[in-house]
Amino acid sequence: MSATYAYDEQPAGGHPLAPGASPAAIRAALLPADQAGFDVAYGTALAASRVSLDLGELFQMLEQWRRLALLQRDPENFVWMVRRVAETLTGEPVPDGEPFELTRAKAGL
Repeated sequence: MSATYAYDEQPAGGHPLAPGASPAAIRAALLPADQAGFDVAYGTALAASRVSLDLGELFQMLEQWRRLALLQRDPENFVWMVRRVAETLTGEPVPDGEPFELTRAKAGL
């Protein structure tokens, strides 16, 4: 993701980010279990941007989390998708009652 507006061309909203791509919108759309991870990643990317004076890493981090937030819009569908990915990668069905975080780890999500 990249900024597409010059300073004096910014849209009425005041920033060049697409709807749902602001840090606050991304965090709000994440499952509660992922919000702390987002906070850490966001803080790390902000710190790196301050040092490098380059927002590229920050925008990449926001885009990765925005995509996860989109997947998590429908929590039931997200759980179903994670189970299917885990089954595909392991070649075995996910046992009933398996903790979701374990299934997520198997799916790499």
